[in-house]
Amino acid sequence: MSHSPRVSRTLVAGAALVWLLPATWPPTAVATAQPAPKRQPAALSPALAPITRAVSAGISGDRAFRTVDYVQRYFRLPGNHGFDLAIDTVAALLRTAGYVDEARASATDRLVFRIESRPMRDLAWTPEAASITIDGQPAPLQSWPANLNMIAINSVSTAPDGITASVVDVGAGTDAAFAAADVRGKIVLTAGNARSVFVKAMQRGAAGVLAAQTLPVYNQQEKNVTSIQFSGIARDTLTPGWLLFVSRASRDALTSAMQRGPVRVRVTVRTVFERRPERTLIAEIRGASAPAERFVYSAHVQEPGANDNASGVGTLAEMARVAATMVKAGTANPQRTVTFLWGDEIRSTDRFIKEDSVRRSGVKWGMSLDMVGENTAKTGGTFLIEKMPDPSAVWVRGEDKHSEWGGRPLAEKDIRPHWFNDFVRQRCLDRAAQTGWVVKANPFEGGSDHTPFLNAQIPAVLLWHFTDQHYHTDRDRIDMVSAASLGNVGACALTTGLLLADGSRPVVLAALEELTRAAEQELATQKVLGRDTLSRGGNAESERHIIDVWRDFYLGAIDRIPEIAVGPIDISAAMNTAKDRVRAAALYGF
Repeated sequence: MSHSPRVSRTLVAGAALVWLLPATWPPTAVATAQPAPKRQPAALSPALAPITRAVSAGISGDRAFRTVDYVQRYFRLPGNHGFDLAIDTVAALLRTAGYVDEARASATDRLVFRIESRPMRDLAWTPEAASITIDGQPAPLQSWPANLNMIAINSVSTAPDGITASVVDVGAGTDAAFAAADVRGKIVLTAGNARSVFVKAMQRGAAGVLAAQTLPVYNQQEKNVTSIQFSGIARDTLTPGWLLFVSRASRDALTSAMQRGPVRVRVTVRTVFERRPERTLIAEIRGASAPAERFVYSAHVQEPGANDNASGVGTLAEMARVAATMVKAGTANPQRTVTFLWGDEIRSTDRFIKEDSVRRSGVKWGMSLDMVGENTAKTGGTFLIEKMPDPSAVWVRGEDKHSEWGGRPLAEKDIRPHWFNDFVRQRCLDRAAQTGWVVKANPFEGGSDHTPFLNAQIPAVLLWHFTDQHYHTDRDRIDMVSAASLGNVGACALTTGLLLADGSRPVVLAALEELTRAAEQELATQKVLGRDTLSRGGNAESERHIIDVWRDFYLGAIDRIPEIAVGPIDISAAMNTAKDRVRAAALYGF
């Protein structure tokens, strides 16, 4: 998890997907001694109530959970068997919900879907079996799929009966350590950089590599001693080989046995390389009057975890079902198109935006569903809305805190005045008012499917959970998922999209009123934080500047409220009143 450049929350085939943030990082984070006022939920507007209530009544966390349970059983990478099973499962659910294959749909069919296939440059890799057994012991030290992440991506198979060989510990795997050890025909044990040690070991004729991992602090490795994070090695057709990751418990068992004398282990690995296409599933509810304009949801399929990201796959499938039911029943009639996308993280979303310039011009908003189903009592993760860059990404204080995944203050030039953050948060607070759900937000960090939207200057947010002690490990299984979380996230996400796809005048005016109240609350919070900072020797000019920036952010956001409307709309009088309220709320008082 490096900070510069920013690294994706997903590792694909052992390589990091990199997304660069601005190069300027001023040290502008501000500590506060006193807690700031919490964002209070507003009363549900009558204009927003019908869709909000219909979604809440229709969404089923249990249905989503069943889909998550199926998808999470497979190690999913683009083109491999698990990935395609997930795509096919969701496609079957869409058909049942009434979506029609786009190739056979008529011009009047509003519910359509398609599966796009693209040739892959690399072979698809699917793990099938693996085990590590200390010679003379009856039970395996580790086995797949109990340890779903133990096979390094791109590892090749052993002979069907496996290989039995002596274990040589090369520690960190330095050149000096290899020079002092005879590894030819033996199995190398290392606690060093797995990818580089693997190359050295195979070049010296090793039979294979066992790699111990040091996990990030948030994975709590001292407690979760059997946890293994998924990762991979570079595919080498000249000196192919295998690498298995061993947990802390397995490493300790091996080193303990080696202290008593030479150790031999039997290793079996079975994987498959195949020429298969990469597939992306796209479902749409065609807009009634403005079908070229879209709200786009994205949930990535690849990764082996239940929360990351089978939870996004299952939640988005349930959202598509509920939306279809509402359209058929007449309780929703989106004027814009609502798009649901399942594919490879960042890459599929980026292609959807870039491959068709006409389509891209109509994409109004985006939302990423990533790690949305957590049982927070077990994972420790809090539900978060990762906001598009606003002043909280420059002055990180009060309730606005970066997650342990990592983030840094942005520069003021990177702030994007918009109402979308507050609109999404209010939809979640509406749900929380009914269920007691805990809703929080974090400043922008990047690294998931919201980033292609933002790179294209399209407003977008990420719905997720963090900190998760099982993040990217093989303990991210179905028992860490909560049906209630799936239902809560699905409800607020779908309500957001259907309201913005509606785009009626009452929705626009309700959104303007909500935004104005949110601005007044935020400015009140910033004044409390400013007074607290001043009481501890802070600079009054700096505190006034922060309030000015927040004021200008919301004034700019009000200017963009008419974008919600389908077709032209004149709400200038209401906007002027809203701006006056914001300016009044921004008066310093110190």
